[in-house]
Amino acid sequence: MTFWGLAYGSARAIVWIITPPVLLIALNLAGLVTPVGSLLVALPYVVALFFYLMPEQRRQWISKPLLATFRSVMPAMSQTEKEALNAGNVWWDGALFSGQPNWQDLLHQPACQLSEREQAFIDGPVDELCRMLDDWQITHEDKDLSPRIWEFIKTSGMFGMIIPESYGGLGFSAYAHSQVVMKVASRSITAAVTIMVPNSLGPAKLLLQYGTQEQKDRYLQKLAIGEEIPCFALTSPKAGSDAGAIPDSGVVTYGNFQGKEVLGIRLNFEKRYITLAPIATLIGLAFKLEDPERLLSDDPLPGITVALVPRETAGIKVGKRHMPLDIPFQNGPIYGRDVFIPIDWVMGGAEGAGQGWRMLMDSLSEGRGISLPALSTGAGKTASRYTGAYAAVRSQFNQPIGHFEGVEEALARIGGLTYQMDAARKLTLSALDSGETPSVISAIVKYHLTERYRQVINDAMDIQGGSGICLGPDNLFGRAYQAIPIGITVEGANILTRSMIIFGQGAIRAHPFVLKEFEAAENPDQQAGLIQFDSALFGHIGFVVTNFARTLWLGLTHGRLSESPKGGPMRRYFQRLNWMSASFALTTDLALMTLGGSLKRKERLSARLGDILSNLYISSACLKRFVEEGEKPEDVPLMQWALDDSLYRMQHALRGLLRNMPVRPLAWVMRVLIFPTGLPFHKPTDRLDHQVARALLSPGEVRDRLTHGVFTDDDPQQRIGQLEQALHVVTKVIPLEKTLKRAKRAGQLHARELPELIKEAIKLGILSESDKSLLTEAERLRNQVIEVNAFERLMPSGSVSGKQQLKVSTINKLGAA
Repeated sequence: MTFWGLAYGSARAIVWIITPPVLLIALNLAGLVTPVGSLLVALPYVVALFFYLMPEQRRQWISKPLLATFRSVMPAMSQTEKEALNAGNVWWDGALFSGQPNWQDLLHQPACQLSEREQAFIDGPVDELCRMLDDWQITHEDKDLSPRIWEFIKTSGMFGMIIPESYGGLGFSAYAHSQVVMKVASRSITAAVTIMVPNSLGPAKLLLQYGTQEQKDRYLQKLAIGEEIPCFALTSPKAGSDAGAIPDSGVVTYGNFQGKEVLGIRLNFEKRYITLAPIATLIGLAFKLEDPERLLSDDPLPGITVALVPRETAGIKVGKRHMPLDIPFQNGPIYGRDVFIPIDWVMGGAEGAGQGWRMLMDSLSEGRGISLPALSTGAGKTASRYTGAYAAVRSQFNQPIGHFEGVEEALARIGGLTYQMDAARKLTLSALDSGETPSVISAIVKYHLTERYRQVINDAMDIQGGSGICLGPDNLFGRAYQAIPIGITVEGANILTRSMIIFGQGAIRAHPFVLKEFEAAENPDQQAGLIQFDSALFGHIGFVVTNFARTLWLGLTHGRLSESPKGGPMRRYFQRLNWMSASFALTTDLALMTLGGSLKRKERLSARLGDILSNLYISSACLKRFVEEGEKPEDVPLMQWALDDSLYRMQHALRGLLRNMPVRPLAWVMRVLIFPTGLPFHKPTDRLDHQVARALLSPGEVRDRLTHGVFTDDDPQQRIGQLEQALHVVTKVIPLEKTLKRAKRAGQLHARELPELIKEAIKLGILSESDKSLLTEAERLRNQVIEVNAFERLMPSGSVSGKQQLKVSTINKLGAA
């Protein structure tokens, strides 16, 4: 018990040295141990102490053989994999990998805040743009943004949000950037993607981090005001997710440029799926650089390189447009044949040759955490606000459809997942604005928020029913539904992000010892590598022992008695996350020890470990959000739903991992160690679903907080304005409708249709004239929001009616009925 306590508390070495002899002496004095027993205890202690005090012998007899074994089983890593691993930095993911997260560090992380200038921009130009956007016109009729909207985006500076004011940009924070994208996405995905790309992975971002001063001076101001339209060309027909295998080539050579013989690169490339390519004036191009004549350095294969190439450069051809699922943001292929560029067009100049993959990974580690999470969260907030309103207004069987338990379940998922998305989004943005570049976390939010976007919109479509599947100006979700696979696919396909990147990168980068062991194994200095490995190895052993003790105790107690920075409804959640963090850390180490390099090929096991890490992060974000928003009692159901859902997902991932681990006896031991009393976590209860759903069905602060940041409008000509108005009026008439129902059940009223029912009620004094006006208005608004669009069409020749027009009003009346 004493040694277990030392392990649980991560006792220092001096405590481990002193405790055994003191304990042994005490037991001898008490007569509780025989001399033979003392010897059996003392022998392993003396051996362990010898190796601790004699590091040279320990390294030669223990660490050196283990290092040789480690080198034989460690997975081979390419240069691009190493650069991807080194991209960004480790942040809260490292704390979760430790098994002992310091919750105070999380709670002290600054909350996201907009400056006055940023808030004014969102309330001004962004709102103005949202009012200008007609998504039906964009997606169905024009297949593009209008010239007026293009001009507004450029002149308002939306293409230059990440560019400093000194270069004519807006110089916004990551949070402001995200808020702009989220609000615009709630109005038009086409417009949001158009704004996202120049502010994400692309020329401006790369210029700011790696460009020469001459390159910055030449391009940044023009990019900020839209005089130059950028695109970034990475994906090739034969290299999508495996971007490191791009076949596009550049050969260092001399050539003629503007009448002079200069050192440069001759390019040949074929790119596709390039957003903004059809209208781009400046192309960020990734290719593999070769230097067979060693004109730049002694390396004949410098590797992946990035260059900035103006569109009008001879040999470049921009192909026809792609049409990604009828979401008509500009996207298409780019080709280059025998294109010669001077060497100073390489990002960072000649010194940037061969540094392209590092540049891309560093930029992606930040950009991936902003744009797509903003778009996904915007979809969740829009569904929470307007599908919730629709479910409150739309009635079937004489009650709002939102009151049916099946619909409540879907509404609760919409609200709960949106709470998770926004919490994870904000926590990640806070890190970015604090100067962190957490590459593993950016992969987590990219994958999990786009997947939750998929679930939320699917649920919204189920609730909307026919109004969701009939496209038209009044359909708020049809295009969001069509666009789901776009977010799933870009910036790292989701399947590969989950199965290869989140844990594959996190296990090495965020683990406190694994990367040190890898670096030691690859150290060309054998003696220095041995010393480095010895230190990491024994630190790692202590780490495993600590997490073994913590997992056992936390499993037996379900986390009770462990540290929690908060009381009330959060206390048990912090304690359960302590339990899951320790379990995750121990499981990770045992998987790495038993599977070694083969874990890299066990993608489904890696994916499940990534799921545990991801849901630990999302749970952390939800608790921090609840604290930041003042721990409001009315928000408790949303917080509890989000945490219950995440804990259940962790448990599900752990079960799947343990059921499929190839070393079965170890899996059985781990199952008992982590869940000694059975599986404790369950999906959110029906009662909790009911509470979350009801928050979406009525106006109030909970609904407003959950959906803050999306575009709202009271314009009765807009469907969102109609839904808002209908929700408020229908909420007011709920008591009147209950009065009518009671009177009807009592036999006082006999009419079937509402107008006649109201007349009877007024005659009997059950309702007043003002009540009549309110009920009539509510019915009008109900009929308005359940109408669907229909369009004139030509009937097939030879039909009974010949050329016959199908009028919108006819279908609308049928829909209302």
